[in-house]
Amino acid sequence: QVQVVESGGGLVQPGGSLRLSCTASGRIFSMYDMGWYRQAPGKQREMVANINNRSIRQYADSVKGRFTISRTDAKRTVSLQMNSLKPEDTAVYYCCARLRGDDYWGQGTHVTVSS
Repeated sequence: QVQVVESGGGLVQPGGSLRLSCTASGRIFSMYDMGWYRQAPGKQREMVANINNRSIRQYADSVKGRFTISRTDAKRTVSLQMNSLKPEDTAVYYCCARLRGDDYWGQGTHVTVSS
């Protein structure tokens, strides 16, 4: 069983920045495709950014140019740098590790963008 743990959420003003981090257990982290998803109140969970095991990145249109996903396999960590945050970025952010068709989710971390 792969354990996924997120950290780094919080309250930030519009235009501010936050950095989310996620670690996943297991000795083959380098083989995981990793992703960040978010779910706002009353909305479905949506993909924010993915980085596969070859470090190919994908972003949702709504965050392109503002968010950056990166991974450090030696530390079993994936990060999401979020800049120029907007109130509509407010959500619970989840990290997902995907391996051979199986998805492993963290418990989520809250991000609130408000003045």
